[in-house]
Amino acid sequence: MYVGRDMTELSMMEKEKWTDKELAFFHHSLGQITPYLNQEGAAIHIQIIKEIESRGGLHQSATYTQGTEVHFD
Repeated sequence: MYVGRDMTELSMMEKEKWTDKELAFFHHSLGQITPYLNQEGAAIHIQIIKEIESRGGLHQSATYTQGTEVHFD
């Protein structure tokens, strides 16, 4: 389950200030409903994708208890 800022709060912020977990969660969520998004929703999803790409993807360092994939739940 995602625990973090909701889209209402995040929409008032620049994408550069979003955390990797927020980007991962909303990218995943919007990706699942892509066929149903209106033009504004699709534009937000594209901005999220561009921010992820500008960061070089979503990465985290692997540790003994977690892998390198960013989990938002």
